[in-house]
Amino acid sequence: TQAVRCMRRWLVPFLLLLSSIGAQNATGAEDRPSSFDALRNELWPLAQAQGITRATFDLAFRGLTPDARVIAITKRQPEFGKPIGAYVDSIASSARIAAGKQKAAQWADTFTRVETTYGVDRFILLGLWGIETSYGEDKDRWDVIRSVATLVHAEYRAAYFRKELLVALRVLQEGHVARDKFVGSWAGAMGQPQFMPSNFYDYAVDFSGDGRRDIWNNVPDVLGSMGNYLRKEGWKAGVPWGFEVVVPPDFDAMRSRASFGEWAEAGVRRADGGAFPGAGNGILFFPSGRAGPAFLVTQNFNVIKLYNNSDVYALAVGHLADRMQGAPRFRTPWPKDDPQLSREQRMALQKKLAELGYKVRDFQGRIDFDLRDAIRQEQKKFGMPPDGHPTLALLQRLGAATR
Repeated sequence: TQAVRCMRRWLVPFLLLLSSIGAQNATGAEDRPSSFDALRNELWPLAQAQGITRATFDLAFRGLTPDARVIAITKRQPEFGKPIGAYVDSIASSARIAAGKQKAAQWADTFTRVETTYGVDRFILLGLWGIETSYGEDKDRWDVIRSVATLVHAEYRAAYFRKELLVALRVLQEGHVARDKFVGSWAGAMGQPQFMPSNFYDYAVDFSGDGRRDIWNNVPDVLGSMGNYLRKEGWKAGVPWGFEVVVPPDFDAMRSRASFGEWAEAGVRRADGGAFPGAGNGILFFPSGRAGPAFLVTQNFNVIKLYNNSDVYALAVGHLADRMQGAPRFRTPWPKDDPQLSREQRMALQKKLAELGYKVRDFQGRIDFDLRDAIRQEQKKFGMPPDGHPTLALLQRLGAATR
């Protein structure tokens, strides 16, 4: 389910979509109703083979047409391009911190049980819950079946979404949610944890003990399911997500991985003056390059990325969790001029690095830490600061710049 984590709810503000809907209606998927009928005909044997009844199938697709708004959103992925400091500050807002503290008090007993059962820190869960659905206050409005079918119809990662569509039919058939309540994000992520249909079967739990796995309305089920998700994906109890560090001016930024003891010996210090963990390893991360804040992140940071495969997202979750516990903003200022590569530019960089012989796990614009090490190698060749941060200047030097 690795691809699942890339598709969390980064909804474009609705007003920005209105101008594109008319054009999509004129030239987009819904001008081809016959092909959407063909999709239904193609899906029925697959669904039937998985035990879906004709009644469930017909209920799911009755009156369904492609949704042009979904296609518009695939062309505007807002997690790319925005300055990281602005994004993190917008996530760890005063309002979200205050609301998180209130939820921590309101559901204290449930959080204690989740921590005991799954070993996941309550403030990390609060960070995820707050970002995904504003602690359950954000209500989904997108028809899950329609949205996912639209993505399959448009051949947008069709194999993945076809699988999710078939699982969604199973969710419907088993009565986990009524057809008219089967809503989610534009890409089919459901309920307060924003689980894809396959996530529901892999991770959702009946933590309240009422016999149902209700990730839409039952807060104990929501929190227990998120805790189960993180534990199954490798969360280590008692290990921080990471922390801001101060790196010596003459530090060799080619070095990106070491034990905490080795980092201390190299002169790296926590920005808050605290001690490093007594054991374990940290990865050095410059999200805005050497001129911005530096972090040592742990395996748990990577687990958060499995929830949504984005370094910036994981950083925001961790920072929001810390702020709810009284930590200050990051101490090192974010660069004032902090342009981030667009999704297309990141994809171009991935393709170029693959051509150069580096291992690239996907070509969707997500830069993992192994790829950041490859970037360091190329930066060093060009005499650039080897901080692993992808920039337009590096793209240009590599001859991979798109625009």
